[in-house]
Amino acid sequence: MSVLLVIPARYESSRYPGKPLVELKGATGIPKTLIQRTWEAAGAVAGIGRVVVATDDDRVRAAAEGFGADVVMTSSEARNGTERCAEAHDALGGGYEFVVNLQGDAPLTPPWFIEALIKALRADPSAEIATPVLRTEGAALRGFRDDRAAGRVGGTTAVFGQGGRALYFSKEVIPYTGCDYAPDAPTPVFHHVGVYAYRPSALAAYPLWDEGTLERLEGLEQLRFLERGRAVLCVEVAAKGRRFWELNNPEDVPRLEAMMAEMGLP
Repeated sequence: MSVLLVIPARYESSRYPGKPLVELKGATGIPKTLIQRTWEAAGAVAGIGRVVVATDDDRVRAAAEGFGADVVMTSSEARNGTERCAEAHDALGGGYEFVVNLQGDAPLTPPWFIEALIKALRADPSAEIATPVLRTEGAALRGFRDDRAAGRVGGTTAVFGQGGRALYFSKEVIPYTGCDYAPDAPTPVFHHVGVYAYRPSALAAYPLWDEGTLERLEGLEQLRFLERGRAVLCVEVAAKGRRFWELNNPEDVPRLEAMMAEMGLP
C-alpha cells in the first residue's frame, strides 16, 4: 500500500486571493509560482506513491498542468484543505495506506518533516492524524509576538501532552511565557507546521462532521478532529539548518524569498 500526497490549492482565498499563482524568486532569481514550488517540495519526499494537486479552479489547473503536475478537480464546496484532500482521495478510488496533505502555501517544508509523519503513524496505530511541530528559538518566537502585536495572522502554535497527543492549536502564541529568550535559545513554544498525514478512515469521516466552534473561531481545520475527540499526534521535527515559513499574507512574500536566498534554494 502506497502513500498519496495531495496539494490542496484554492484560488479564492479570503485572506490572499490568487495565492497559488503568486510568484516567488529563489536564490537564482528565477520566479516560480507558489504551487510549482510546493509541487517540487513534494517531489523530494521519500516513500510517496503519487502526488496530485487538488483544486476547483481552472487557472490553478492550467498552471499546474503547465509544469507537469497531476491534477484532480474537486468541488467548490470544500471548506478547507482537509475536505479537499478527502475529495481527491475518493476521486482516485482510495486504497492508499495514508494520505498526506501538503498545503499549497508551504513550499519550504523539508522532506523529512513528512517522512517523520508517515513513520510516526506506522509506529502508533492508535493515532489517526499526525502533524509536525518545530520548537521555536528566541528569534522565531519574537517574530510570532511581533506579528500578533501588529495584528497580523502569522504562524500557528501547538501544545501537546504526553505521547505527543495534541491538546490545542492556536494562532495566538501558546503556551504563555513572559520570559525573554536569546535569539538562538530554545523556547517552550512550538510552531505548528501545516502538514498532515491521515489514516483514510479519519479523512473520510472529516467532511461528514459539522464545522466546530473552535475551528471556526481560530480558522484552523485540524481543530475539528480535536473537537470530535480524535487522536492527533504532534511529531517534533528538527530544522537541520532549514528555515520554515508559510505564505499566509502578501507581506510574507519577501520573507520567503529572503529565506530561499539564504538557504540557496533555487
